[in-house]
Amino acid sequence: MSAPYHPPDSPEPSNPLTPDSIKRILEAALLTAQEPLPISELKKLFDHEFNAAMLSTLLEDIRRDWNDKGVELVKVASGWRFQTKPAMQPYLDRLTPQRTPRYSRAVMETLAIIAYRQPVTRGDIEEIRGVSVATSVLKTLTARGWIESVGHRNVPGKPALFATTARFLDELNLCSLEELPPLEEMKSLIEAGDQNHELPLPEFTPSTESN
Repeated sequence: MSAPYHPPDSPEPSNPLTPDSIKRILEAALLTAQEPLPISELKKLFDHEFNAAMLSTLLEDIRRDWNDKGVELVKVASGWRFQTKPAMQPYLDRLTPQRTPRYSRAVMETLAIIAYRQPVTRGDIEEIRGVSVATSVLKTLTARGWIESVGHRNVPGKPALFATTARFLDELNLCSLEELPPLEEMKSLIEAGDQNHELPLPEFTPSTESN
């Protein structure tokens, strides 16, 4: 009787990977991922056989391959991801219509202050807005994943310092804070980057609202 067959611990490819096959693997991973994937994660697909420069070059090739499709490959703060092009969204909304939440003036003013003055404390925000900031405003932005506490200022009371997150940049299709547009252009960028949410960004002026 022959000895039982024991499969190898990990399958070995029958042929060396070509650039085209590497691109197909990258496409499959990115199309099925729930979140953007950084190069450090994509390298795991190939057991770290390929360096970041090579993968970046192939990702740029993939980006060009999809130029005339309804889906595009983009690089954001957290990594690479596929997303639908803005022109496709009105048609997709017919399949899954969604109510677009509106955020209050106070929420959007607070977000703008944090984005352009970070890191800031609640007191900094109140000084700039000229009114108090309700706890619910900061909770709304934190729950949305746009801001987070990044430490405490070394003053009496040790107030928390707030800054925007990588998710905030992801939803604006940005890679870094240096890419933030002038404040007056922020509204259109947010609307383009976060098509499932209507985010009316007000003028950055003091308001009488307190929440």
